[in-house]
Amino acid sequence: MKICIAALLALVPMFGHCEDGYPSRPIRIVVPFTPGGATDTLTRFLGARMSKALGHPIIVDNKPGAGGSLGTLEVAKANANGYTLLMATSSTHGINPWLYTKLPYDPLKDFAPISMVAKTEYAIAVPANSAAKNIQDLVRLVSKRPVNYASSGNGTTSHLAAALLAKISGSDFTHIPYKSSGPALNDLLGGQVDFMFDNTSVMLPHTRSGKLRMLATTGKARAPVTPEVPTMIESGVPDYEMIGWFCILAPALTPQAIIERLNSEIAKTFSAPDAIEQQRAVGNEPFTASPGDSRAFIVGQLAKFKLIVEAAGAKLD
Repeated sequence: MKICIAALLALVPMFGHCEDGYPSRPIRIVVPFTPGGATDTLTRFLGARMSKALGHPIIVDNKPGAGGSLGTLEVAKANANGYTLLMATSSTHGINPWLYTKLPYDPLKDFAPISMVAKTEYAIAVPANSAAKNIQDLVRLVSKRPVNYASSGNGTTSHLAAALLAKISGSDFTHIPYKSSGPALNDLLGGQVDFMFDNTSVMLPHTRSGKLRMLATTGKARAPVTPEVPTMIESGVPDYEMIGWFCILAPALTPQAIIERLNSEIAKTFSAPDAIEQQRAVGNEPFTASPGDSRAFIVGQLAKFKLIVEAAGAKLD
């Protein structure tokens, strides 16, 4: 009996405790999208800050594919030891569960939330020489000629945001899906497509340089970084609201001590005034939360995105 008890006690650290001196080696954060986008940029910012505090490098590993599902699945299957994390988004944990009929991961059961990181609104933009000066101009343009829009792929936030506009306004826009945000944005800048939705942080540099015109943002209130740009609701599209968000997740069953350590460091990172200023300048609003509150937020967003996906009529096999 004593031998059995001793054996059980020896197993306890494997299931409930943070290893001594965590972290003792580099941590990998998987970004399930291509380099250069809003998710990648935010993750690299976070990684650079946290690596100094943790004393070990944080490696950002881009694993794009299937609307973010490939990289997300890799983390779901990873060892729950705190060395493989995921920068989850409103796409991977809000949209995909309702978009794909056979999603290879469960957004709640397969992950342990560590902390929310930031929120962002989306923005709709047109080339600077577009005849559309506002949303109503864009809607009216459909009666004169075909109007197309770019997205970073079928079922992505940029696709759903435009599909929701088409649904509410009764407009027949033509969807042109790309493999990622970069090529889609390049064609928007070149005038090959009429409009596109993307994170405000992606659109902002190009609107400031005069290459694009931002018509509206997608939050309930005007974005602090673009107070001169009206919301979709103000632009005559009733009940339109759609926000993006980012959250650091670990595989399910990751020891609570590791989760709490990482949560504390993320909170410290985004409470720094210079970090807040830098993120707001590119259209992100720092937003950290406890592991429990982060899970509750994701649950609420899943319910909201179910309605958006249904309204847009989007579905992927």
